[in-house]
Amino acid sequence: MATNVALCFERVRTKGDHGDLRLRIGAYKHTCDSYYFGLDDSPVVPGGLGARLARLLEQWATQLEGLSGAGGTAYLPYDFSDQCTAWLRVTSHDGETAEVQAGWSLIEAWGIEPSNYRATAPEVTDFDPITGARIACSLDDLTAHITANASTLKATGP
Repeated sequence: MATNVALCFERVRTKGDHGDLRLRIGAYKHTCDSYYFGLDDSPVVPGGLGARLARLLEQWATQLEGLSGAGGTAYLPYDFSDQCTAWLRVTSHDGETAEVQAGWSLIEAWGIEPSNYRATAPEVTDFDPITGARIACSLDDLTAHITANASTLKATGP
């Protein structure tokens, strides 16, 4: 995985459910769980938790590719909880550089399939940034880094 982007979404335990995932952005670390990935029975992603996590990051990469050249804002979920969700807000003013900020929304996870969250992303209107959970980087480097991170997650298996 490229080392020039200080962002990583990883499994910290292969026995799934609670406290088994971690997002690192800059010096900030957030532990979350795979519970909602286990509930996602979409036929889009067969093959266990590693494949489901990879699918999430593949969707992130697709959204970021849409910012290339034109710029804009994309919301990428990483923590699905009963009462709220955590998202990365990626903003690119020029279609080349990106600011990535972690934060929360009151959108409840029970209404979102992690394998197909993109219909919900435009509904994030209450984004509440987490202090200190921010990086800046090249949009191309970020997309490549997330694609490599997806491959790593897929290799973790069920």
